[in-house]
Amino acid sequence: MSQDDPGIDLETSLGYLLKEAASALRAAMEDVLRPLDMTITHYSCLELLAQRPGSSNSELARGAFVTRQSMNVLLQALERDGFVTRPSEAPVGKVLPAKLTPRGRRSLEQATAAVRSVEVRMLSGLSDADRAAALRILRSMVSSLMEGR
Repeated sequence: MSQDDPGIDLETSLGYLLKEAASALRAAMEDVLRPLDMTITHYSCLELLAQRPGSSNSELARGAFVTRQSMNVLLQALERDGFVTRPSEAPVGKVLPAKLTPRGRRSLEQATAAVRSVEVRMLSGLSDADRAAALRILRSMVSSLMEGR
């Protein structure tokens, strides 16, 4: 880039602002999950399993935006610590479907309340109409970017 080419104006770049918002959201979520001895990926995995019981390692990895290898390590730890259970042998193929244990559900309830408090704080300055518009706009952005993949 030359000095005559200003590049992207970070003050008006929606992409930069989205990244900044994502970073602030992540930091706020880490702050409320840390006292629960939980990471965002740990929370995401439990939340996904609550909503999609029996999910495979690959499905959970996609949903939590991590690699299959990272999810497998996490699932092994969650299983060892009693948060999830998986069969010792795959009922079909190689997939070991994971399910929450009662301990996992209790842990998720606490984490969900903590994460919900962050989202409430994040949205506190928006009207209901603004929230609906933000959802619509963000979904449209994601859809537009996914079309080219």
